[in-house]
Amino acid sequence: QVQFVESGGGLVQPGGSLRLSCTGSGIRLDYSVIGWFRQAPGTQREGISCITPTDQRTFYAESVKGRFTISRDNEKNTVYLQMNNLKPEDTAVYYCARCTVLGGDIKPRSYDYWGQGTQVTVSS
Repeated sequence: QVQFVESGGGLVQPGGSLRLSCTGSGIRLDYSVIGWFRQAPGTQREGISCITPTDQRTFYAESVKGRFTISRDNEKNTVYLQMNNLKPEDTAVYYCARCTVLGGDIKPRSYDYWGQGTQVTVSS
């Protein structure tokens, strides 16, 4: 059974940092494009980043470029999202998922297996 578990969310002040983790079970993450998404109440799910398996190319949404960094640790079967200079508009539930498109993209419809999400709240 394929499962993703996200962790690392929490409450942080504007300008602060968090590192999210996405750990897989029943699946080798180093064989897959893995993406990060977020969804705030009343909004559509937004793709924010993904990383390819072999050459580890990365993609970012404009809203997070320069502030967020995606990386992977294949030995731990984990993909990370380092989030710096957080803003109140980054508040959302953050999800990781597996991409079904070769080469990767950050469109939610391109992803199948999803985790349950971790809440990130940016507030003073």
